[in-house]
Amino acid sequence: MPLGKHRLQLEEDNMAQLKIGFIGLGNMGAPMAANLAKAGCHVTGFDTAVSQVDQLTMARSAAAAADGADIVVTMLPNGGVLRRVADEVLPAMRPGALLLDCSTVDVDSARAVADQAAGHEVMAVDAPVSGGISGAAAGTLTFMAGGSEEAFAKVQPLFEIMGQKAVHCGGPGAGQAAKICNNMILGATMIATCEAFALADKLGLDRQKMFDVVSTSSGYSWSMNAYCPAPGVGPQSPADNGYKPGFAAELMLKDLGLSQQAAEAVGADTPMGARALELYRKFVEEEGGMGQDFSAMLPRFEAKTRD
Repeated sequence: MPLGKHRLQLEEDNMAQLKIGFIGLGNMGAPMAANLAKAGCHVTGFDTAVSQVDQLTMARSAAAAADGADIVVTMLPNGGVLRRVADEVLPAMRPGALLLDCSTVDVDSARAVADQAAGHEVMAVDAPVSGGISGAAAGTLTFMAGGSEEAFAKVQPLFEIMGQKAVHCGGPGAGQAAKICNNMILGATMIATCEAFALADKLGLDRQKMFDVVSTSSGYSWSMNAYCPAPGVGPQSPADNGYKPGFAAELMLKDLGLSQQAAEAVGADTPMGARALELYRKFVEEEGGMGQDFSAMLPRFEAKTRD
């Protein structure tokens, strides 16, 4: 839906003057906050490394950004930072306000912050996103939300501005659980897709022919059909831009690490997820994968031979 329609909806709901604090204005947070401002919300931002974002009023601290806000949105790098920010902003938030965390963090941190928010009479929703930097800019993100029905309903208008879909996955921490399960699948299927293309090369099979078969057969997957790691094959993807990140390999490494942390905590057997974590860790830390798209595993496998 165009931003103009979002704004009309906000005005109809008497929410055009919604006061939002937005903390974490990096590659994802800045365009998300800008879309909220474009839709008519009054957005006050804060980031330790960013001094100005167009259309935002900038605060001198996270607590100042949260002061008087109806909703505080956070987009932060990890659970430790989220907990520290929560310690600062929750005492500054008024009772009845809401903390919407869009970071990807561990489930325990999400639940701990939700409990902490409840102690301040503040609602909380954990809603990590899928869609990458381009989705943040275009307002086409998917949100996986955890929290109460009441809290989810309160932030639904923001989801409609910043994204194209929001799924209420359950109680506190459920959004994070959905995100890490999804990305464990994504990491493993991307590795398998890259392995298959590298094997096809060595067998003399044309990449386009392989795509034509697999993309319409039982090997169909998002990694193959929508985000093909082979340049010049399938829809445009980072592979066609020198593997410049749409979703960086180090971010996949982070999410796979969270999946295995969660699996260990509940005693889940996830050997494929564990192996994907091992491969991405080696790729990022030892094989030059830092700063490349996670689909750059294909040239990595092209260069490898069977031990």
